[in-house]
Amino acid sequence: MALRQPIEIRDVELDDAASLIELWVACAEAVSDEGSEAYTQQTLWRCPDEAEARAAIEFNAREHRRRLIVALVGGELVGAVAADLATLNPITMCKVMIVTDLQVKPSHRRRSIASSLLSVVAAYAEEQDCELVLANSAAHAREPNRYLTKLGFNQIAVLRAIPLGKLNARLATKSSGSRETGRLLAVRRSLRRRAAVRG
Repeated sequence: MALRQPIEIRDVELDDAASLIELWVACAEAVSDEGSEAYTQQTLWRCPDEAEARAAIEFNAREHRRRLIVALVGGELVGAVAADLATLNPITMCKVMIVTDLQVKPSHRRRSIASSLLSVVAAYAEEQDCELVLANSAAHAREPNRYLTKLGFNQIAVLRAIPLGKLNARLATKSSGSRETGRLLAVRRSLRRRAAVRG
């Protein structure tokens, strides 16, 4: 019987960018056949190039309340999780740790990668005096949702998304009372943004 290699857990480094892209692609491909909900979720995913991934890592590193933690086995990056410190709502000091993007390579699942990552998040939450740990996972992602449920996470909220342009158009329609006026306002905003980027 082959012994499992030890799992190394550490904070992300800029040089992890290419490996993180590979991880996200592998995880996205693993759920691509899970029906219409998966398709809807996949439309939110787009594969960045390495320069964009490095820029995102740097951007998130500047946010002191956000950590990206990675798991390596034999030098290969096989898992990641993001942890954000927040308050449960904007007017209380009930601190919570929000877990997002728990990713484990399909080839390394059921090897304690996720539990190792979450153990580090739990320790971080304790250091920050958090009362709750919240986990955000895609509605269609059966495997992560089953895993989180087994750990005792309960569903307490629904997360919804809309592209900004579409939201602005819908809001403009509501406020103007006219669908055509709303579309015209959305087009004008879009043209102004493009002109600002060019100019």
